[in-house]
Amino acid sequence: MVSILHRAGIALALSAVLSGGALAQTTAAPHHMPGMTPGARAVPTLPGQDAFGAIQEIVQILEADPKTDWSKVNLEALRQHLIDMNEVTLKAEATPKVIDGGLEIAVTGGGRTLVAIQRMLPAWAQTMNGHLGWRTAAAELPNGELLTVTATDPKEARHIRGLGFIGLLVSGAHHQPHHLMIAKGQFGHFH
Repeated sequence: MVSILHRAGIALALSAVLSGGALAQTTAAPHHMPGMTPGARAVPTLPGQDAFGAIQEIVQILEADPKTDWSKVNLEALRQHLIDMNEVTLKAEATPKVIDGGLEIAVTGGGRTLVAIQRMLPAWAQTMNGHLGWRTAAAELPNGELLTVTATDPKEARHIRGLGFIGLLVSGAHHQPHHLMIAKGQFGHFH
């Protein structure tokens, strides 16, 4: 009995999807979101997964640009870079040490996380060197990278320490344009 009801439910849901949601529109009460006018239907806007959404946004930008050279587009490189970002953001160990003028952070991990650390941190340090008067450097460790960020301005030294590892990594407005450049095939995901 459960199996028949289960199959009937799946068939009903599939029927609604294939018919453009007509069944769902007639049988389900509309769900109103704050700010919606009465009678308006809510339409999901979130892609359900961050990397998926980031790639979706890039695809929309590329498709809207008539100058996109599709022979150079490399969305797989962008996907690999987003995997690196996930590894570094969520799985890397970051051990900060206060030093004169800022921070020294041992960023370590193993396996795929180590590979991501070694690809991302030297490139980040090179890109951010000079940002807000910061001196940024990355030096290889056996199991990661030693990230050093300092400034001569005491206010910036406090800023660096307050941001810590992840705050430093997200600083500057370079990352979204960087993703577009990767997708356009202008350089690999290792940068």
